[in-house]
Amino acid sequence: MDTAKKRSVIILLLLTIIVIVAVFFLGRVPQKKSYHDFADTKNIWGIANFANVVSNIPFLFTGLMGLFLVKKSSIKLRLKAIYALLFTGVALIAIGSGYYHLRPDNKSLVFDRIPMTIVFMALLAATIAEFVDEKAGFNAVWPLVIFGIGSVLYWHLTENSGAGDLRPYILVQFYPIIFIPLIMILFPSADGKKAIMPLAWVVAWYLVAKVLESFDEEIYLRLKVASGHTLKHLAACISTYYFVVLFRKTHLR
Repeated sequence: MDTAKKRSVIILLLLTIIVIVAVFFLGRVPQKKSYHDFADTKNIWGIANFANVVSNIPFLFTGLMGLFLVKKSSIKLRLKAIYALLFTGVALIAIGSGYYHLRPDNKSLVFDRIPMTIVFMALLAATIAEFVDEKAGFNAVWPLVIFGIGSVLYWHLTENSGAGDLRPYILVQFYPIIFIPLIMILFPSADGKKAIMPLAWVVAWYLVAKVLESFDEEIYLRLKVASGHTLKHLAACISTYYFVVLFRKTHLR
């Protein structure tokens, strides 16, 4: 590893430590009691919260599409493993989030959040593999995924004990949004350039999804036919579709 790359790695590590310390200095972050109160609760065809349940279906198709492309590609096994995990996580969002929205509560929320952490952490590992070092990305993927799943279980256990704490999950959710663009800036490469636009769209659509989620009721009152949370699912699915675009651009000829 050359001097410039070593310097960039040190910068990332130092910033990671600073972010982790900053998050835990915030103090405990509890789950809002109103979190499960969604605007659109219509029961259609016997399915409770119909729109919020079925709007997760596109994740399944995106995940399966990605897995098909990974299977037919001739990339190295390390990268295949990272991307297979990423697309498996996307497919599992459809199941986990669909299950949660049938009966929203803290217990079912665990199944909603775990697949998302798999996606967040696998995407971060894929970015490391594409821009920094393939072996480093592969070595990081399982520790990252385990930490991601652990952040949800930690929240669940603390919630059950009456002292719910979302800090580790917040870190898992927002760390990649900050550090993926930073990795692209610090580790420019000819091969990595192909990944820049797809990754930028991943982040952009994810941010759109978070905004839509924040205005769930306001959007529903205005549109009548769709709530902010339903639209959030669709925007998030568009975000995950850019994983497919990313894989095609970088690994399929």
